[in-house]
Amino acid sequence: MISEVPVEGGSAVAQPVKLNGQVNLTLPDWVHEAVDAGATYPDDESKMALAIDLSRRNVLHKTGGPFGAVVFGPDHRIIAVGVNRVVPQVSSLAHAENMAYMLAQQHLQTYRLNEKNAPVTLVSSAQPCCQCYGATIWAGIDRLVIGARASDVMELTTFDEGPLPADWVGELEKRNISVTRDLLREQACDVLRSYGEGGGDHY
Repeated sequence: MISEVPVEGGSAVAQPVKLNGQVNLTLPDWVHEAVDAGATYPDDESKMALAIDLSRRNVLHKTGGPFGAVVFGPDHRIIAVGVNRVVPQVSSLAHAENMAYMLAQQHLQTYRLNEKNAPVTLVSSAQPCCQCYGATIWAGIDRLVIGARASDVMELTTFDEGPLPADWVGELEKRNISVTRDLLREQACDVLRSYGEGGGDHY
């Protein structure tokens, strides 16, 4: 790519423009202190409690939006965690679910998380938006566990969650992804409510 750089006297000199060839998305520093990577989370409630705690801490630390997600392996241990990082990372892709998926894929060195390590569970403090819904189909998970609903997100924070298929649960189940909804929903909504009432960024 070439751009013209003005020089003294009004003429312009063509200069090559270097394209950015790297994407660098990171979790906030507090995550490493708040999460025990070696712990076991034996049931869905304990898994969801962690996802909601991540969403809450992300709001308190002002390091992103009110969403947390965790990828768990078949041994009920954490493969990766994610929190919403859209604003601080200047990336519309940096949703909690996407962050967790990408970090898990890098950790396992596979784009299909359940290829050698099934079943894999994604636990999200809120229902995936249309972007994360699409990512869920291709990430290679077997179970999706959700706290707050999309309607909660839009009502309590005014985020636009985007369009989903009318039978979005059925579409996932056709692809052998089971869905559990409304787990610790009120606790997840408390975080959304706090963010909305606190004037958090909407994007």
